Amino acid sequence: MPLRVAQWTTGNVGRRSVRAIAANPNLQLVGCYAWSADKVGIDAGDLAGIEHLGVTATDDVDQLLALQPDCVVYNPMWPDVDELVNILSAGINVVSTASFINGYNLGQDRDRIEAACHRGSSTIFGSGINPGVAQLLAIVSATICDRIDKVAITEFGDSTLYDSPETEKPVGFGQPIDHPDLQQMTATGTAIFREAVLMLADAIGVELDDVRCSAVYAQTTEDLHLPADWIIEKGCVAGVDLRWSGIVGDREVIEIRMRWRKGQTLDPDWQMKPGGYLIEITGQPSVTTTLDFLPPADFQAESLRDFMVLGMIITAMPAINAIPAVVAAAPGIATYNDLVLTAPRGFLSGA
Repeated sequence: MPLRVAQWTTGNVGRRSVRAIAANPNLQLVGCYAWSADKVGIDAGDLAGIEHLGVTATDDVDQLLALQPDCVVYNPMWPDVDELVNILSAGINVVSTASFINGYNLGQDRDRIEAACHRGSSTIFGSGINPGVAQLLAIVSATICDRIDKVAITEFGDSTLYDSPETEKPVGFGQPIDHPDLQQMTATGTAIFREAVLMLADAIGVELDDVRCSAVYAQTTEDLHLPADWIIEKGCVAGVDLRWSGIVGDREVIEIRMRWRKGQTLDPDWQMKPGGYLIEITGQPSVTTTLDFLPPADFQAESLRDFMVLGMIITAMPAINAIPAVVAAAPGIATYNDLVLTAPRGFLSGA
């Protein structure tokens, strides 16, 4: 029997989730939550740009929960703790891409989520590409070492065509390069990576003395015109190079670094890979793993912006592929350290 799944929101990532659920014979879409009123009453397939699926989007949460799906695919931009508590208390598992790994940034709200899991005998799991699969690959890379000195992950990203100022402005993009609160802004806007550092620490069995964030910035030398009618003015931040570090004593044992840039008028002009991840395990042996993304041979694109859909796919799919493992897991907050292997079953082309 396929697992019964409800989709929660149909934004950029949610539309890819709907497509993946519809394409997988091991999953059955039974419900769809519409965050915006203009999507209510529309077939989920229409919202995802595919054929009709016979599932109509609704904003009636009680109606959706009454369907008692095995799992909700939760794809808002940010988590709503009240929503999650409601879903989990109803006995419905959650896989999420909404800035959630282990909930340690949520303070007392983490306790509410964990209590809801045990009240409903349900499980919540958060992933994506980074944080998420990038940390999983670091854990896998480190399993061939008999000594680990440091685990480091670097993300390279040119987000010039990425249409999401709501997630990038809080990091510091668009602010004057001399803004006195840039460091704090970046730390707050990327706090989910603190959770990723803590997950890696758990994976290698160390208790950290501190988790720190630091960043350096680059400015655009000309006004930068971006999607969503966003303009980053000359002299404002168009590049962020940030590090989240896990510290033991005076040693940095975990580093998650992001180098993000926009446009071709950056000062300093950081040169880096077009996009992807570098995973480095310093130890015995030292291990280097690279992760790059390319479109398939039959990929159709009319503009460079069309390639951004690949970013939505690699964000959505780690959560989708985790559904069977999450449904089978013990109640509570689960990470990759707790689940059985999240295998990509059901997606072989032509099968």
